Amino acid sequence: MLLGRRKLKLETERLSLRPPVHSDFNDWAALRRSSRDFLTQWEPIWASDHLSRKSFTNRVYWAQRSVASGTAIPLFLFRRSDDLLVGAITLDNVRRGPAQAGTLGYWTGQAFARNGYMREAIGAVVHHAFTRLDLSRIEAACLPENKPSRRLLESSGFKYEGVAQSYLQIDGRWRTHVLYACLRSDRRGKTEAG
Repeated sequence: MLLGRRKLKLETERLSLRPPVHSDFNDWAALRRSSRDFLTQWEPIWASDHLSRKSFTNRVYWAQRSVASGTAIPLFLFRRSDDLLVGAITLDNVRRGPAQAGTLGYWTGQAFARNGYMREAIGAVVHHAFTRLDLSRIEAACLPENKPSRRLLESSGFKYEGVAQSYLQIDGRWRTHVLYACLRSDRRGKTEAG
């Protein structure tokens, strides 16, 4: 990770992770548009202006403020071999004090799903959160039927912790989610996601 006067950037074997910048708009909008049906079943309803430049500009400014304040780390995933945007990951809701925790969220473009990119990104973000941010706990949630996401979390060291009723509005309905966590001091075993 590079901070201070330099911009935040994490590197993995195949990816470079960094916050979004204004010039990412076209690649982001194209990837989200081409993956719309793949993504919307797992996400909150997209606003009517979701793919607009104005909405993306607001996203970039939010990312800058969040990184500066330490409340979130929103990162885009770029394949190092060709600098192609493949998805995004955010460590959000960073809580200090006695909690020292954050919440992980992520998405991958349909063309790049199930290639191990998000596993690399999760590994980098979790390592950064534990070693650089001194967090103790990273949480994540997904829909119970999202077996690929559940397997991804479990193979990334997250352990199933329970169920949250009506946790988030997904695709226009309040949906129950399964909860996972990864602890810095306790790399617990895996459960079966089915």
